[in-house]
Amino acid sequence: MMDYGAKDLARSFRTVRANTAQIANDIPEDKYTFAPADGTQTVGQLLAHIAITYRLFQAMHLQEDPSKPVDFQKLFAEIDAEAKKPRSKNDILELLNTEGEKCAEWLQTLSDEFLAERVDMPNGDPPSKSRLEMLMSIKEHEMHHRGQLMLIERILGIVPHLTRQREAARN
Repeated sequence: MMDYGAKDLARSFRTVRANTAQIANDIPEDKYTFAPADGTQTVGQLLAHIAITYRLFQAMHLQEDPSKPVDFQKLFAEIDAEAKKPRSKNDILELLNTEGEKCAEWLQTLSDEFLAERVDMPNGDPPSKSRLEMLMSIKEHEMHHRGQLMLIERILGIVPHLTRQREAARN
């Protein structure tokens, strides 16, 4: 039995997603079209990207024939197109919540044996990773983008909720 298993992974992912949803809720809807620099995603696009990117990981780990390579270009194009669809703030909040729960429900179904399996990496560096290591990237990816969103909040004059909580705890 693994010390950190599927239920732990799902629980920690739900925590990460709840923090992302709080940021999405704190940003006013009229700022969802804000892009911090030319060529970058808008706030709304970034949130939609966060909401659905787990599908890439799911496709990699659920392929029926592991000898066939995953068509990453196709998957990235699908995710990019989905992220660019126009959506209201409420639509994006719903997407974050429903897709987040779909991901967490899927993660908690994975067996210890599945999570412990070693997967050869295409570039060979490292030569292999456990599925658990690979699937932890789902929340790492989201936390990376959440850092971007927290910086955007600062640009927009919003104090991030985690900062507000930390300051409240100090007082």
